[in-house]
This record gives sequence, structure tokens and C-alpha cells, in this order.
Amino acid sequence: MPAPRRYTFDLPSESHTLALASALALSAPPGIEIHLVGELAAGKTTFSRGFLRALGHRGAVKSPTFTLVETYAIEGREGLCTVHHFDLYRLGDPEELHYMGFEDYRRPEALCLIEWPSRGGRLLTPSITVTLAATGLESRRATVEFDSAIEEERVAEFATRVANIK
Repeated sequence: MPAPRRYTFDLPSESHTLALASALALSAPPGIEIHLVGELAAGKTTFSRGFLRALGHRGAVKSPTFTLVETYAIEGREGLCTVHHFDLYRLGDPEELHYMGFEDYRRPEALCLIEWPSRGGRLLTPSITVTLAATGLESRRATVEFDSAIEEERVAEFATRVANIK
């Protein structure tokens, strides 16, 4: 029986958000877009930090609100991984993505984490969508949805990893 393609989690603390991000990072295939959806202070950048740390990044992770994108080249257990972390909150027009060369960031060996993807228009195509909502000072509710193009094995791997989040 195939694994579900949509999961919802109540995350009582930041450490739970980081653990969920880690589970997704260790299960996500390269060459995809992960859309991070949620209001201000919903935990999108915290999620990104957990995602990058799980892949082996040890430096600071900041929201690229003013630069639009931060690129991380991470030497991990599976070799070099490139993650492009976008924050489109200040994007004035979706066409700006075209002018900044967004298509050049899409590579088979890279991952794109995109905060505020709704501002990017039709140029963006999510493989995985993570929707975060604050439910308290530190608590969040998260929904993770996998597009049909994500291999069943990757979804099952994610399901196994999140089963261990306590």
C-alpha cells in the first residue's frame, strides 16, 4: 500500500519544527522545489535552518529577505549538495524572477527552498509544499504535501523518519 502524500503535524516546540525539517531534508531528492508557505513568523526560516543543518551546513542561516536568495554549497555524506534558499516576500513582480535568472538555479543536483512562493507566479512549480501556521508562541501546525512526481520510495522514507519525531 503506498504511503500517503499529505501529512499534518502539530509541532509543540521549535525543536519539533527542526526535526520535521531534518526528516524532509534527508528524504528529499535533488532537483526539486520545496515551497514554504505561511504568514510572517510562521516558522519558514526556522524550517529552512533545520533543513540546511540536516544536510550538513554548520554556519548561520538567515532569511534572504533583502537579497532574495542565499546559496549554500554543502559537503555532506552524499557529496556536494547545493541549496538555494529564496525569500520572495519583497519581490515586486513575478517577472523579477525571470530577470534574476531563476531558471539557472534549477539544476538536477540542486534543491530550491522557496519562502513566499505565491509571489513568484507561474514560474514556480512545487515538488513539495510545506505549509506552516503558528498555533502558539513556539508551537506550529505543519502540512507537508508531496507532488505526484516525487518517487514513492522518498515519500515512504519521509514517513519512516517522521514516525520517530517525539
